[in-house]
Amino acid sequence: MRILISADMEGATGVTWTDDVVPGTEPWQRFRRLFTGDVNAVVAGLFAGGADGVLVNEAHSAQRNLLLEDLDERARMLTGRHKPLSMMQGIDSGVDGVVFLGYHAGAGCDGVLSHTYLPNQITGVWLDGVRASEGRLNAALAAEHGVPVLLVSGDDLTCEDAREYAPAAETVAVKEAVSRYAAICDPPSATARWLAEAAEKSMRGAGRAPGARASHRIEVEFDASHLAQAAAVIPTVEQVDVRRVGFDAPDMTGAMQAFKVVTAIADGAVQGKYG
Repeated sequence: MRILISADMEGATGVTWTDDVVPGTEPWQRFRRLFTGDVNAVVAGLFAGGADGVLVNEAHSAQRNLLLEDLDERARMLTGRHKPLSMMQGIDSGVDGVVFLGYHAGAGCDGVLSHTYLPNQITGVWLDGVRASEGRLNAALAAEHGVPVLLVSGDDLTCEDAREYAPAAETVAVKEAVSRYAAICDPPSATARWLAEAAEKSMRGAGRAPGARASHRIEVEFDASHLAQAAAVIPTVEQVDVRRVGFDAPDMTGAMQAFKVVTAIADGAVQGKYG
């Protein structure tokens, strides 16, 4: 059984603040060690549960945050940017399950460092009419390939969200959200134990099923009208409201690729303090 770990950082043990996850800062240097510790705990649990291969896909920011030199030697790591499937690169490689590690709540929702792809400019994303976090979007992509979501970790609100889009998955809350920039945190000695135990248990649900290819619609709402205008220049994207765009795609892979383009165009249109 080969398992993919999609590893984001905002939902890692102890993370509560912008600088904790911004590459190059002093806090980031500290928290990338805790982030790597979370990954190693899940890797250990997956192997204890019967996995014979684990691929860790770096999914945060520039996707160069985990410490390869400290990674469990049984795992392999996919690091660096410009991957066609971004956070979910490797989901199409025949894996038997996927773990969403260090995830967070979506844009416009309560939760520690809540956002969807862009850190601040997106106020909401909807997949087929349902407000969607990165977890919900990525779970839909996993389903297209017949890959079950085995485990989701992050704050308590991330776990609450996961129970809606992946009800069969194990969840581990490594912290309790107080605000977007505050949480009641548990020490890594405790969260490592919880993550390893949940990962081992989650392997009972591993195993691919037939994929389900279907059309999808994504709508994205921004905090300023010019970002919607910028995204609407993409041929398949329409501006459906002052700050909102939408597009249809024949499958979830195409929907996520288009979403990636929309966010890149919008991010490039942000101007200084006024956004």
